[in-house]
Amino acid sequence: MKAILLFVVALLFSASALADECVECHKKTSPGVVADWEASKHSKATKDRATCATCHGKNHMSKDDAHMAKMPTAETCGACHDKQEAQFKKGKHNHAWTAMKAMPTTHMLPMQLAAGMKGCGGCHKMGTKSKEEVARLKAEGYGYGNASCDACHTRHTFSKKEAQQPQACQTCHMGFDHPQWEMYSSSKHGVRYLLKQSGILPETAAAPTCQTCHMQDGDHEVRTAWGFLAVRLPLPNDPQWKADQVTILQALGVLDPAGNPTGRLDAVKAADVARLDQASFDKERNKMIKTCTQCHAEKFARGELEKGDEIIRQADHLLAESIRVITGLYKDGVLKKPAHYAYEFPDLLAFHDAPTPIEHRLFVMHLKHRMRTFQGTFHANPDYALWYGWSEMLQDSAEIKHLAAELREKHAGAKKTVRK
Repeated sequence: MKAILLFVVALLFSASALADECVECHKKTSPGVVADWEASKHSKATKDRATCATCHGKNHMSKDDAHMAKMPTAETCGACHDKQEAQFKKGKHNHAWTAMKAMPTTHMLPMQLAAGMKGCGGCHKMGTKSKEEVARLKAEGYGYGNASCDACHTRHTFSKKEAQQPQACQTCHMGFDHPQWEMYSSSKHGVRYLLKQSGILPETAAAPTCQTCHMQDGDHEVRTAWGFLAVRLPLPNDPQWKADQVTILQALGVLDPAGNPTGRLDAVKAADVARLDQASFDKERNKMIKTCTQCHAEKFARGELEKGDEIIRQADHLLAESIRVITGLYKDGVLKKPAHYAYEFPDLLAFHDAPTPIEHRLFVMHLKHRMRTFQGTFHANPDYALWYGWSEMLQDSAEIKHLAAELREKHAGAKKTVRK
């Protein structure tokens, strides 16, 4: 027994000595990193203490072999935080990398925007990667973004308190297609919390954060009832809404012209971006109701969420109409369908790689304005739901119809010229 204790003490002393060496060197080369580390709970723990070597290994000993430092993964964190790792791996954040790779347009981006820390890869670096992917990214000079946990618990403080603040979500959940930060921070929920942070409102004031609603009880799974793109199964009972959602799913390439599932449905399942059965939807909706009723009456909470459902129905009709307008142009030979589009529908996942102005307008209508319409409603933000969302969709619809009419007129004139 005494021998075992001496061995453990020796290991701890060795690890501590190595950590001290790392700190002394990095105080000169990267003092900010050391300052963060020294402020962390990891550096102060006496039991099961995490050292530099715990995450980075022992192969890097000098400036000449810095490339030998191991970059931690979610599994590295999971060695101590197994509950949180298991929750994370079941949730949507763990599928961010999968979702990015599934989008056809990301494969046409410069590497710096796809796998790098800019563009899509800046946020979608999160998520489990195979050892082969990690090795390939490192070989190509993009060896970061493997840990995932450090997206919210930033290095090297790894602060739980930091990750509990709404600002922790701000970097990724803002901007063109998902301005949740802008919606939340200027909603009454967000304003009250920011006033709490500044000390104007007391700590006892009711003011939910992103985590209050989307990470109930600290659950790292993180998902929503409608999912990112607000399409789901089973399809609605309302005949018009059902037809509209089928049209949208066809333009997303998830259903073929006959309404049958395509290979992209497998990608949707793999990336977990949509609820594909009623039970999954109800589970997430009921979680949200439970959260809302901490401050509101259940009838009020359900009514507000149902408003969001209704807004999706109406926004879907506008979007589906516009999809059908462009589909009609393809079918009538007025507009040339890109050869790489699998079906006779505009491909909503082409994003900014759409070839013509009318198709670009549809892309913006779908990914910018429709998203703001329903997300603004669910985030209780009046201006985002109306002026940045619904109003813009109406303008998109009018412009698409006008452009289509112009294209048809030009096409008819060209045909007459040929006949002469």
